Amino acid sequence: MGVAKVCKYTCVKQQHLLISCCSSRRWISCTKVCGLMLFALGLISLFTGHVVSNLELYSHRLAGGAWFYKQDGDAPIDIWKLMYSTSYYGCSERGPRFASAVNVRSSNGYLLIETSGGLNQQRTGITDAVVVARILNATLVVPELDHHSFWKDDSDFFNIFDVKWFISYLGKDVPVVKRVPEKVMRSMGKPPYTMRVPRKSEPEYYLDQVLPVLLKRRVLQLTKFDFRLANDLDEELQKLRCRVNYHALRFTKPIRNFGQKLVVRIRKMARRFIAVHLRFEPDMLAFSGCYYGGGDKERYELGEIRKRWDTLPELNPDEERTQGRCPLTPHEVGLMLRALGFKNDTYLYVASGEVYGGEKTLHPLKELFPNFYTKKTLAGDELKPFLPYSSRLAAIDYIVCDESDVFVTNNNGNMAKILAGSRSGFSLFSF
Repeated sequence: MGVAKVCKYTCVKQQHLLISCCSSRRWISCTKVCGLMLFALGLISLFTGHVVSNLELYSHRLAGGAWFYKQDGDAPIDIWKLMYSTSYYGCSERGPRFASAVNVRSSNGYLLIETSGGLNQQRTGITDAVVVARILNATLVVPELDHHSFWKDDSDFFNIFDVKWFISYLGKDVPVVKRVPEKVMRSMGKPPYTMRVPRKSEPEYYLDQVLPVLLKRRVLQLTKFDFRLANDLDEELQKLRCRVNYHALRFTKPIRNFGQKLVVRIRKMARRFIAVHLRFEPDMLAFSGCYYGGGDKERYELGEIRKRWDTLPELNPDEERTQGRCPLTPHEVGLMLRALGFKNDTYLYVASGEVYGGEKTLHPLKELFPNFYTKKTLAGDELKPFLPYSSRLAAIDYIVCDESDVFVTNNNGNMAKILAGSRSGFSLFSF
């Protein structure tokens, strides 16, 4: 048709959108115009999708009259603080209807407990033992700690916990004695009867299966007592669990003083610090069934350790990682903290045992956070008296972690769970 002198209009209908194209000098390709319009629509769609998905964030910004999110109306988000800290509180106080403990002579007998595992696993066992003694109306004998597990620690209860405090604090809940009276032991004529209860047993099981034995024998020992009581108990028994775990189980004075000394030392260097409970010991990795890229050497070493547990099932390392069941590596912990906004001048206290791979494994985390400290680097030679005892070392780590501004763990184990409960009661940040 030649070059048009008069404005021409071409209409294209696309998804109910009417587009007019005109040119006073030449024809404009409607295909190009449609393409540009569709591109613009795509950008608008992305923008509106972003706004909708972050609607709460933008509403806070607009309501506050400033283009940064305000947590309390005055200050930006503080990654060192817990936003809803005032919502957490302790709940261990005894209810008015919770009857006082019976005296030793009126109880149904003496209950002996043989704990199992590392310090914090034993701690959960001791906590449950007190509750079981309450259920059975029994006198609890101060529990025996595990001397035969992987850690080979021959510490006794009185080496770790304040025995007098433990007995006196629980006086209104359960009668506790240091040992079975000699008169009772002589009258038995034979060692205490032993039995092992199934894991996660309900209170009814103890009343139906354990109490008759206790009444008959007068002295009963429950072996390998770890996770032998159901998680879900009535409110008053749950409160008793809290009283035991967070009040009655107080560390000995030497351990408390040493732990606080390390806290003071790190706070002299930094106003705030993060405590990282790094479970990356060989036995932990072997138990997890995960693979960390160490080739045949790693497979052999961890495989040999894994043979110590006869009942462990065969696991697929790739599937375990896909399901999120593998402990994070030190490097992954560092990347997570940096992604959350913690800068590389942040002070880290790392609570751990023997890290598999040693310094090579820890190096990436130290690169991300050069202010890297442990009980050994803070204490130096002062730590020597504690070194032969893994449980006492774990107790020191527990104290420092409990006093930290932020607590992080690479694996949701016993210590992490206990600390989460402790810190929630004081509105401290844990994840």
